[in-house]
Amino acid sequence: MNTLLEKIRKVPDFPKEGILFYDLTTVFQDPVEFGNIIEAMCEPFQRQKIASVCSIEARGFILGSAIANELGAGFVPIRKSGKLPSKKHSHTYSLEYGEDTLEIHEDAIQAGQKVIIVDDLLATGGTAQASVELVKKCGGEISGLSFVIELKDLKGRDKISQYPLYTLASV
Repeated sequence: MNTLLEKIRKVPDFPKEGILFYDLTTVFQDPVEFGNIIEAMCEPFQRQKIASVCSIEARGFILGSAIANELGAGFVPIRKSGKLPSKKHSHTYSLEYGEDTLEIHEDAIQAGQKVIIVDDLLATGGTAQASVELVKKCGGEISGLSFVIELKDLKGRDKISQYPLYTLASV
């Protein structure tokens, strides 16, 4: 994974000035690199009998569905507000300027099921923490969280420190 950061496109000032965006589509397009990422993200959970892999809209879906398939687990989407058609749990969390809401179907996870949460990037931890709260509302047991990249300076890890956390690269 030494070359992983080199293969990820970095886009300055996107989506707004002062932000360096890590565009993982460059590694998703490479079947070998994508396979390496999926394998590495699955490795900590291989012997845990994970029932569901939850991932966060939108890039998380790319990772989550492949990881769920590899682990023989179900895939559970965590979506932005208003995107799920059935009864759902919601969790609103603070952003730098305002709030956002994530949702999960109420019946997506059974009480006591082992669940992991995966996404492409851990930044401030707000989205990850909201996802943890949604899994807990469903009664799931969080076995860990896994991210491709962690932006260490933003200290997102602190918000979810009570759970095992795995990242493939840190900047």
